[in-house]
Amino acid sequence: MSDVSGMRGVPSGESPSGESAPEGSVPEESALSRIALGLDGVRAAQRGRTAEARASFEALWEELGERDVFHRCVLAHYLADLQDDPGAELEWDRRALAAADSLTAERAATYESALQVRAFYPSLHLNLASDHLKLGEPDLAREQLERAVRSLDALPEDAYGAGIRTAVDELRQRLR
Repeated sequence: MSDVSGMRGVPSGESPSGESAPEGSVPEESALSRIALGLDGVRAAQRGRTAEARASFEALWEELGERDVFHRCVLAHYLADLQDDPGAELEWDRRALAAADSLTAERAATYESALQVRAFYPSLHLNLASDHLKLGEPDLAREQLERAVRSLDALPEDAYGAGIRTAVDELRQRLR
């Protein structure tokens, strides 16, 4: 997934003056606030302060609102990894998947022209499979892992794609 610190370009409906802003534009104050929350969360996570990272990312989640599904997908994906409770991790991973399901290819491409929504699914389903395994639900884990396997062709042929493929293979071995 994308680095949360790259939260530039978050759409909003109003300009700082309160007038309707052109689609895709961002009031400077709102964008800076979101970037600061994202950076605070990243820094805290990098320093091992997961509770602080969760608080920053959860505040950012609220700031983003329902419309910004791209960043909600990325953020939920990060938040899942910061959970201490496997049930909470599963819920955040479900939120990430729901956001990806509502994300259009055109919306994703506004952030990076090569970004394909389909490429999110192997990692999202892999995480859900892992969550179910942690919760003692191997049948649900296998179901999600199969979905990850079916979507592997969407991954790029790079280090990220190789890492996801390796993780899928490792989880497959654990589920045998």
